[in-house]
Amino acid sequence: MTRIDARFAELRAAGRKAFVSYIMAGDPDADTSLEVMKGLPGAGVDIIELGVPFTDPMADGPTIQLAGQRALAAGMTLEKTLAMVRAFREGDETTPIVLMGYYNPIYNRGVERFLSDAKAAGIDGLIVVDLPPEEDDELCIPAAKAGLNFIRLATPTTDDKRLPKVLTNTSGFVYYVSITGITGAAAAEAADVGPEVARIKAQTDLPVIVGFGIRSPETAQTIAGVADGCVVGSAIVGEMAAGRPLAEVLAFVRGLAAGAHRA
Repeated sequence: MTRIDARFAELRAAGRKAFVSYIMAGDPDADTSLEVMKGLPGAGVDIIELGVPFTDPMADGPTIQLAGQRALAAGMTLEKTLAMVRAFREGDETTPIVLMGYYNPIYNRGVERFLSDAKAAGIDGLIVVDLPPEEDDELCIPAAKAGLNFIRLATPTTDDKRLPKVLTNTSGFVYYVSITGITGAAAAEAADVGPEVARIKAQTDLPVIVGFGIRSPETAQTIAGVADGCVVGSAIVGEMAAGRPLAEVLAFVRGLAAGAHRA
């Protein structure tokens, strides 16, 4: 059982929805992003998604793209991202961490070496958005053998014919993208999301977590109310981009987490 599996078991036992937060490793610099990361569990975050900066983030909108550019300009790399996780683990052995990004940096490092290093650093799961199920032999199956969850995205365009393929070899949870398009592009609507979550849950026992388009505690509550929890990324990254002090960023996160937990 991974930390992700254990966390969802705890949440189910407590009758509570999950709140997942995303930040970009190294944005605006390594020290600041580590301090934010360290503060997330205390702000109510159940699972941390940590972005790996990449030059061509095709699934991301301007907010996350700019975060990646700032991180790269500050010298962040995959190696330094893993070092950031190791530093976080010195004070927190329980909060699940999902590494989210693109395949090129992993391929460049070498899959076997990357998985060994990720596991040793304290990574629990991977979201690699540009590796479809047809490429499972490339990373998904080796990750599972290494004890890491491989989390897949389902979208409004994932029809009933495609969905079983998407769910094959997926573990940890299913990330449902609430809108068609890029991160931060539109608002999530519970009326649209609810039936889609039910459709996915009819084909899997995995938790379904909804992301994209969630910017307020109220939306976090309504979306988490029709799923097993929600993810917020662009709104948090936007607060950091605005130069908010650490305490203000974490207060913003705390409000979002409280919204999800009220669901």
